[in-house]
Amino acid sequence: MKILGLTGGMGMGKTTVAAMLRRAGFPVFDSDATVHRLQGPNGKAVAAMGRLVPAALMTDCEGRETLDRQALRKAVMADSKLIHDFEKIIHPLVFEARNEFLKHYRRKGSAWVVLDVPLLFETGGHRKCDKVAVVSAPRRTQAKRIARRRGMTIPEAERMIARQMPDREKRCRADVVIHTGLSKADTRRQVRTLIREMRG
Repeated sequence: MKILGLTGGMGMGKTTVAAMLRRAGFPVFDSDATVHRLQGPNGKAVAAMGRLVPAALMTDCEGRETLDRQALRKAVMADSKLIHDFEKIIHPLVFEARNEFLKHYRRKGSAWVVLDVPLLFETGGHRKCDKVAVVSAPRRTQAKRIARRRGMTIPEAERMIARQMPDREKRCRADVVIHTGLSKADTRRQVRTLIREMRG
């Protein structure tokens, strides 16, 4: 079984590319969705993250402990060191889920699977991959997308981008770069080319 690593900064269009690959029949491990589950009702990361930011700990209507993501975001904006503390809690749990995913599809005899991981290079996940595709868009487009999606200003979005590995570094380390700054049709054409190479 071969592994495609799919990565890119926030606002680059990675979710769109992952959806195209999923529709083409490739199993996709969505690390963002895994993090949401870990931080959601009775998630494995809730208690530990709640100890770091008590204001984010809440109880849902069914009495389950969960985390207020907006409160977490505000806490990180106020103290960027929290990101590293969160990562120490989250990353081992994501790795555990990823390994279960790989084990499952290896048993099924899948030819290719996709690891959709924003921090693929930062966490060393690229070393597990046979090919790495980086999704990229112009910085201005990226900042606008983040601001629109998260309801923040462009300067706030720029500050979030500045905390990530630079896009140019990710592109330099990629086997394939998928540019999403133009139309969805253009992105789809690039993804089809990638799929042909994988199935080739």
